[in-house]
Amino acid sequence: MSVTTGSKPDGTHLAGAVEEGTVEVAAARAKARAPRRTEKVGKVPFRIRLRRDRTLILMTLPVIVLLLLFHYVPLLGNVVAFQEYDPYVSDNGITAIFHSPWVGVEQFQRMVEDPLFWSATKNTLVLFVLQLVLFFPVPIALALVINSVIRPRVRAVAQAIMYLPHFFSWVLVITVFQQMFGGAGLIAQTLEDHGWSGFDLMTNADLFKYLVTAQAVWKDAGWGIIVFLAALSAVSTDLYEAAAMDGAGRWRRMWHVTLPALRPVIALLLVLRVGDALSVGFEQYLLQRDAVGAGASEVLDTYVWNVGLQNGDFSYAAAVGLAKGLIGVGLVLGANKFAHLLGEQGVYKK
Repeated sequence: MSVTTGSKPDGTHLAGAVEEGTVEVAAARAKARAPRRTEKVGKVPFRIRLRRDRTLILMTLPVIVLLLLFHYVPLLGNVVAFQEYDPYVSDNGITAIFHSPWVGVEQFQRMVEDPLFWSATKNTLVLFVLQLVLFFPVPIALALVINSVIRPRVRAVAQAIMYLPHFFSWVLVITVFQQMFGGAGLIAQTLEDHGWSGFDLMTNADLFKYLVTAQAVWKDAGWGIIVFLAALSAVSTDLYEAAAMDGAGRWRRMWHVTLPALRPVIALLLVLRVGDALSVGFEQYLLQRDAVGAGASEVLDTYVWNVGLQNGDFSYAAAVGLAKGLIGVGLVLGANKFAHLLGEQGVYKK
């Protein structure tokens, strides 16, 4: 502490300055110690967190094991996409990987030059766009309709009826459609009994894409209804009451209250659906392949199955599957980035 030349400091002023400096030093020390003390208090040891969350860990452990065994461990087999894999060069298929010759990107070059691959890709993209336009809005509309029903019992019965087909296998779903829209189905027989010519929708290759979309809507729309109804249940009734007091009718309340509440869920499901664009289905199309022909029903999943398991060309099938997976990852990242631009969270935050 400096003293001005020519003046003599008073003892009271000197004591006050020393006391003020002591208080400032003490406050600075306390401020410096505060973050460390807060971090030390807020940090829970791993042993305590493990004991606290052991029930949740045990519940998720079987799912994690199944995910590792059936999703991540098989990824190691993608190495055969860069080989001329022959399962008979060794005693088992796993050790045959180490004895098969490497061919680099030859399988991918073959994929690009294969017209059957591009035909399957075209069918896959057409079906994806069609289902995105005709199928994706259906659960949203049905959820809005069910949510507008006042009586809880009627709402529960309607939801149960719409959700029930989700538990049906594709064999049963296609059988039901065959009995309704097939050449010997209920509608065709009724038309013939009244003098009209019958029809067979199940063997019409031109209408096949609309047929499989209708099957997907009937089977899985109920599952989407549950997701959107869960989002609607979180909307405060005060918002509807305030909108009604401002003179908003039913449609206005739906447009300005309900749909904005559903927008984050819609964005999330849309991102996931875009990422799954090249996986429109397998069993549904394989079961109807003979009825409409490969030209209308061949998608990438059935193409990989035919090439890999039917023809035994495992390396080429692995190359097609690997390319499909990488494109799917790219679509997820792109769609998620687009969701961020729209102000939504998407699959993950920025």
